[in-house]
Amino acid sequence: MAHSRTLTFLGSGTSVGVPMIGCDCPVCTSADPRNKRYRSSVLVTTPGGNILIDTTPELRLQLLRENVSLVHAVLYTHYHADHLFGLDDLRLFPKYLNAPLPVYCSDEVENVMRTAFPYVFHPEYENLPPGAVPKLVVRRLNGEPFEVLGETITPIPLIHSRFNVFGYRIGDVAYCTDTNYIPEASFELLDGVRVFIVDALRFQPHPAHFSLDQALDAIRRVGPEVAYLTHMSHDFDFEKLSADLPGHVHMAYDGLKIEF
Repeated sequence: MAHSRTLTFLGSGTSVGVPMIGCDCPVCTSADPRNKRYRSSVLVTTPGGNILIDTTPELRLQLLRENVSLVHAVLYTHYHADHLFGLDDLRLFPKYLNAPLPVYCSDEVENVMRTAFPYVFHPEYENLPPGAVPKLVVRRLNGEPFEVLGETITPIPLIHSRFNVFGYRIGDVAYCTDTNYIPEASFELLDGVRVFIVDALRFQPHPAHFSLDQALDAIRRVGPEVAYLTHMSHDFDFEKLSADLPGHVHMAYDGLKIEF
């Protein structure tokens, strides 16, 4: 019998979050907690440990909210600030693990990581007390499937304007945030996916993200049993949009858990 895993949406919002600073629109001022969106990331809980996808600026708050005390590995989709710049909040996990924390990413992400967080990789800091800086071991991805905590993970190459992004497939679940184009070869990697999580920024087209209609087109092409929209802006009111979506398509929200 297959073991169970849980995917938790730590955040489901766009790069500025929802509510957005300085905005008094109905969604930003909504009392519905499902309209409050931290920057997008997820946590996959497996029998072997916790796999984090992306480190948002709210990482500490996200993990505290979900009572997550330990992360065993991190996967990065790409290097934009809303997906990378919570990296410093990883500093306690190597202390708890008594070992460097493995992070899996492309060479592009590693290069930006080393530039934005030079102290993490500086030889002078290697002997600092545990927890002073994040102690990481970077494992570069080449696009081939790889193993983490006993799970086979398949990178899904995506296009995000002129940037390269990896979505990730674990079993029959695929997480594809930050994309405005899924290459043909990547649709093949999504064949048989039961749960499809996909970027849907707003109603109008955007040069780097799927609009709602484009996300729905991608969902029809993949053909999952169930799909969830993520990386959503304040264009989308949870209750109103949910009522208009196809029956197997749902809006994600912060704290939502999916068993698979």
